[in-house]
Amino acid sequence: MIIVLRPDATKSDADALLDKIEAAGLKPLYMPGSERTVLGALGDERVLGTLHLENHPLVESVTPVLAPYKLVSREMRPHDTLVDLNGVTVGGEQFVVIAGPCAVESYEQTRTTAEAVKAAGARAMRGGAYKPRTSPYSFQGLGEEGLEILDRVAGEVGLPAVTEVVEVADVEQVEAHASAFQVGARNMQNFRLLKKLGQSRLPVILKRGMAAKVDDLLMAAEYILSEGNPNVILCERGIKTFETATRNTLDLNAIPYLKAKSHLPVVVDPSHGTGIREFVAPMAKAAVACGADGLLIEVHCDPSVALSDGQQSLYPEQFAQLMRELEPFVAAAGRTL
Repeated sequence: MIIVLRPDATKSDADALLDKIEAAGLKPLYMPGSERTVLGALGDERVLGTLHLENHPLVESVTPVLAPYKLVSREMRPHDTLVDLNGVTVGGEQFVVIAGPCAVESYEQTRTTAEAVKAAGARAMRGGAYKPRTSPYSFQGLGEEGLEILDRVAGEVGLPAVTEVVEVADVEQVEAHASAFQVGARNMQNFRLLKKLGQSRLPVILKRGMAAKVDDLLMAAEYILSEGNPNVILCERGIKTFETATRNTLDLNAIPYLKAKSHLPVVVDPSHGTGIREFVAPMAKAAVACGADGLLIEVHCDPSVALSDGQQSLYPEQFAQLMRELEPFVAAAGRTL
């Protein structure tokens, strides 16, 4: 429920209402604005009804949040959320490109790739230390060694680092080395992991599951926000359909839908969305046109010897060309690169 207070309501008035909401066993939210103070009340709608907040002399309006996801809903927060990725703002005027290898394989590979993507204009780097793979015989990542390499390289080149966390036990370790968590498609509905990440304040890039509806993604984000972490970035990375021409089907419909229904920033991963190197650039441009706030792109210093996802990873020169080609699309969208 959203409670809009009258202009003459003071902070003490708001606190009194928040206390009343909390005393009823509900979760209170305080959202001061430039013209109006807005309160939120989350919980059992039957209990909310017994409070009769609409009768309070300092309450201007009471509106139920109809979406099942409350905290991520644009009904609750009409203005876009800006997520601070260690000095890089995602969701604002700047279009943010995060690029790097699928997996951290060595210091030299990670450093070389990081230098290349930064030179081309990437604002943050990615690299997986833990790799959940379909086959148990595929490269699973370097683990803690990979995190240490990623952390070292990020500091040396001056880019925030994004890396995947795959289980609850690794959260503190990843948090110590990275600027943001990435939750992969396979873990989108790992609710214990989502709750644990919600207890952190480090940003979370939450990828859509391979067979998940858009509303499933929003409900997964709700788990993180409900634990107190507002710093969530939604990621469309393609879904499984009957089509087999590409690795996944990149659902660009999801971008305007997510932007309409939620205040959270949205990035797109065209690397996993297509699985084909030559298709990454056109789908990246399409993502800009659809209203995305950024891109997550796989780049490797030598994809021919990559231990993970080499076929969809761009060569550094291809990434540099893509960044140049993105400029008019980003400008047309009213943003800067």
